[in-house]
Amino acid sequence: MTEERLPGGRSFGAVRVGDEVRRPAQPWTATVHSVLRHLEDAGFEGAPRARGFDDEGRERLTFLPGQTMGEIGRWPDWVRGDDALRQVGAWLRRLHDATETYRPPGDAVWFTGRAWEPGLLISHLDAAPWNAVWDDGTLVGFVDWDTASPSTREGDLAFSALGWVPLLTAEVAEPSGFTDDPAERRRRFHLLLDAYGYTGDRTAIRAAILDRVDRNVGMIRRLAEGGAPTFQSMLPWAASLERSGVEVAALPAEFWRPPGREVMGRSPA
Repeated sequence: MTEERLPGGRSFGAVRVGDEVRRPAQPWTATVHSVLRHLEDAGFEGAPRARGFDDEGRERLTFLPGQTMGEIGRWPDWVRGDDALRQVGAWLRRLHDATETYRPPGDAVWFTGRAWEPGLLISHLDAAPWNAVWDDGTLVGFVDWDTASPSTREGDLAFSALGWVPLLTAEVAEPSGFTDDPAERRRRFHLLLDAYGYTGDRTAIRAAILDRVDRNVGMIRRLAEGGAPTFQSMLPWAASLERSGVEVAALPAEFWRPPGREVMGRSPA
């Protein structure tokens, strides 16, 4: 059967074979497949289905049909609109609620290296615009589940806020069509969390963003220094991400407060 190289996949690459996507297996692939099977059993529709491995040892996933933004430059207006942002927030909430009941196998291996423990759930951790699949303005789901790992809700919301609000530095956000308007970024940040149904102190997302930036930048630079070509090519992204973290750290306290409302209580467990 003919293989079609899919765009993106900077770290691991992917090809389409009929109605499946196949990619080289990684140490964590079997564990991620157990998460995807849990989501399938739970009736969660926004993720590919795990179908095991092919004769070459590559993972087999169902193909999510639809439109992806990838790295196309300026996004269509509708992708930058409020409805798309609300759909992302609602998708994250459904995912987290579905993975609260997941329990990993004893030999689980995760991309992040973080072990599961009670109180954590499984997050996608890369639910960014370049991994979203759309069908006529409706969010089908997200692809590229390699980074799925135990996390808090805040950890997943942090990276999605960076990409979708966006809270990335202007050199990254402006080519996609966003302006560096603090009031608009604040409005979109709280719209995302409202769509999720987040009821915690939203400064927790600030802390999670700074932690995520620090971890990502450190990992990219460490692997690049070790000679990995993929991560050497990502050094400019690491520098932009680091600048984004500095800017997020400098945002005033009122940015993290929902406009017109008091700071709310604890986040959902």
